[in-house]
Amino acid sequence: MRATVIHAPHDIRVEEVPDAAIQRPEDAVVRVLRACICGSDLWAYRGEAKRQPGQRIGHEFLGVVEETGSAVSDLRAGDLVVAPFMWSDGTCAYCSEGLYTSCEHGGFWGSVGHDGGQGEAVRVPHADGTLVKLPSDAASDDHLLTALLALSDVMGTGHHAALGAGVRKGSTVAVVGDGAVGLCGVLAAKRLGADRIIALGRHAVRTDIAKLFGATDVVAERGEAAEAAVRELTGGQGAHSVIEAVGTEQSMRTAVNIARDGGAIGYVGVPHGSGTGLDLGVMFDRNLTLRGGVAPVRAYIPELLADVLSGAIDPSPVFDRGVTLDEVPAGYRAMDDRSALKVMITP
Repeated sequence: MRATVIHAPHDIRVEEVPDAAIQRPEDAVVRVLRACICGSDLWAYRGEAKRQPGQRIGHEFLGVVEETGSAVSDLRAGDLVVAPFMWSDGTCAYCSEGLYTSCEHGGFWGSVGHDGGQGEAVRVPHADGTLVKLPSDAASDDHLLTALLALSDVMGTGHHAALGAGVRKGSTVAVVGDGAVGLCGVLAAKRLGADRIIALGRHAVRTDIAKLFGATDVVAERGEAAEAAVRELTGGQGAHSVIEAVGTEQSMRTAVNIARDGGAIGYVGVPHGSGTGLDLGVMFDRNLTLRGGVAPVRAYIPELLADVLSGAIDPSPVFDRGVTLDEVPAGYRAMDDRSALKVMITP
């Protein structure tokens, strides 16, 4: 089968690799219908996250079950499924608590020795605990499939950030970051009942999506100028809830400085760069709460799925470019130079 592999920074290729196949009784093989490139994939692409030459890549996909191992009981061939960006057994103590990303037997797509999502098929370990079934008729609805693909990562991650930030009905929310996760954070905040949502971003195409998703205000400045703008919009107090969806020292500092005293920051930006931007003395004095981390999206898929199917939310606009599997290297280049927000792959 064909799959995307990374050989070195800026060296992404689509190559023939061994077919995905059942290796353990708990496995399933899924034929990929939709996959995508994540902003976090760019850290490997840019050489800022180490990968072995020839390692698979990609962690967001949905598709059709082609085969199941003898211990798989909840799935059968022909089921349409979405995969969260990490696999999990669904039974360990962490999974029982909803923290699927800390599963004792879990793992990350594209890790050494495992298939990545950007390929024709994927071997799924612990299929019963990992995969979520979708309505079979969604397979013939291109728009719905695109919206459902967002449940594999960015929609659930945005939701995780909103929960960490304590978004509630009537609250004021600020979102730092105009990537796909930040935009889904806007959508999640709107879904949770936020009254005012301030999106921080400089790219009109992206902030237009933020407005579509429910942003009431846009701040295009950065650094101290952005902080001043948010303070002005909030009567000098700042936002009750801040979603940090970038992961740099500057973005975290901005998040702290635009939070209202007694407020909360939900952080989901993958940390990169130097430092953290955190001054614990400031956070202590201002009674700020910090929650977040790797989003256990498997825990959120059922409730978000219901809203996607009903039309209550539609995260599909974050996918602004589509490529075939053979065109994936061009998709990486487009996201790297920011000419694309999030690239969807159709094998």
